This record gives sequence, structure tokens and C-alpha cells, in this order.
Amino acid sequence: MSLAMTKAEREAFLAEVHVAIISIGETGRGPLAVPIWYSYEPGGEVQIVTDRESRKGTLIEQARRFSLCVQVENPPYRYVSVEGPVTSIGPADVEQHVRPLARRYLGQKAGDRYVDETGGQASWESSVMVRMRPERWLTVDYAKQLRAP
Repeated sequence: MSLAMTKAEREAFLAEVHVAIISIGETGRGPLAVPIWYSYEPGGEVQIVTDRESRKGTLIEQARRFSLCVQVENPPYRYVSVEGPVTSIGPADVEQHVRPLARRYLGQKAGDRYVDETGGQASWESSVMVRMRPERWLTVDYAKQLRAP
């Protein structure tokens, strides 16, 4: 019995709200692995916003690829890990990118407050929207064990 998710299951799981761990290769060190907000729609690209001048932003620019891992931390455990190339890096717009991401994680009211309290577009000037095309997937859904005959 396989515990792997189907394509539809893995894409639906990745589209849910999870805090991801992004992992980016770094020469001479282990990969950078830190929590990050993201968005994804089945069949599409993973999208993140980060500061272009941060360690994360610099490494993404250099590596031109990254991995994300999202999980459920309570039994039955499930996870999706996805890796692929960066397809674009461009300026992040507060209304187009940052506010929708903040609302995804915090809800409309708290998301709006977060964006407004961080200073709006001016405070996000060095931020970029990064898109990644999923190429490799690793998945496990331990709930499948419970459903097995």
C-alpha cells in the first residue's frame, strides 16, 4: 500500500493554508531552511514574497530554484515537499501580492492591519514576488494507513 498522495491530493494539500519551510541551496553551507508564507493554486506556480536583499532573496537569485515543505503536525501526519526552478522574480506590489498573502494567513481584518501597520508600499519597496514551477514532489499521507483493509 502506497502512502503517496495522488496528483490531485498533493495539489489540493499544497493549496491549503500551511506555513511552509523554504529550503535554498547555499555553497559551502547547508541549505537555508526557514518558515515562509506562500500561495499556490492547483496546476499553477508557488508564489512567495521576500526582501530582494535578504539572505533568502539573495540565495533565490543565485540558485534560481528552491524547495518548500508543508505538513500537518498532528496524527495522521501528512506532508508535501515540492522543488523546482524559479520562473520569475519581480517587484512585489502591496495590493496585488502582499495584502492577499497577509489575508490568506491572517484573515481579512488582521491581514489588512498587518499590511497597514508595516507602512504600505513604501516599506515593501525592496520586496519581490518570486514564482516557482513545481517539478519534483514528495508526499506522504499516513491517513491512508488507517483506511487500508
